[in-house]
Amino acid sequence: MSITAARFFKDTVDRLSPSLGKGEAEAAARIIFEDVAGYDRKYIFVNGDREVLDFVQSRINAAVDKVLAGEPVQYAVGRAQFMGNTFAVSPAVLIPRPETAGLVDIITSDYSGRSDLRVLDIGTGSGCIAISLARALPFADVRGIDVSTDALKVAENNAKALSVNVRFIQADILKTPPSSSAEYDIIVSNPPYVCASEAKDIEPHVLDYEPHSALFVPDDNPLLFYKAIAAYARKALVPGGRLYFEINSRFPEEMRALLQGDGFENIDIRRDYLGAYRYATAQLPDNQ
Repeated sequence: MSITAARFFKDTVDRLSPSLGKGEAEAAARIIFEDVAGYDRKYIFVNGDREVLDFVQSRINAAVDKVLAGEPVQYAVGRAQFMGNTFAVSPAVLIPRPETAGLVDIITSDYSGRSDLRVLDIGTGSGCIAISLARALPFADVRGIDVSTDALKVAENNAKALSVNVRFIQADILKTPPSSSAEYDIIVSNPPYVCASEAKDIEPHVLDYEPHSALFVPDDNPLLFYKAIAAYARKALVPGGRLYFEINSRFPEEMRALLQGDGFENIDIRRDYLGAYRYATAQLPDNQ
């Protein structure tokens, strides 16, 4: 069917609006048009009177159908934006979020001007943290670990696509023995931290599609992964090395107590751009 880019875009927004609302529908349509067909905002404005080929219409409509069925738009197109870069995503990994970008910003600010750093990202998922740090920190040796082989495949492909050298390793931090040597300047993690009882408050498109193993922890052990990572970091960080977490905003003081109990100092609990407690940073003593 013959249709112009401008008209097809409007029709797509109209299709999505009853389910998503006008504003979110337009944002989703822009993501779909750009990621599926390469039609960004400028293209549609300048070339709005150009006809869209039938096969391009079919690809866009297929992505729209997935979104209308409840699938997150990032999974529907297979890509997500994070810190100015495009990352491949699949249901094997969490969709990168702006809050996590804030964690990367904290690290790059703390280490501005430093080079040859050794970095470990625990629970790397799509690799968005590890890869972003590899791009931002000069000559950094960055590694990422994850329990999921499917997630690691996504991360490896992202590193290759973004031309960075990150070593990815399969490992379960809950079963990883203490490190035999202090080798990292930075350990960072955005581990599972949503309590099972919080599932009722999560949007269906997240609950139904994103990997539960990367989201949830038991109600009776909400700091499960933080305990394991802090214990591992106690041996794996060099003296003066730093630990960075994205955290559940419900447990800032519990996080502080955990890190103090493990011997960390300079503990800082910070808020995200929405004002929620979202980050915990801590440092191993220099005289360790």
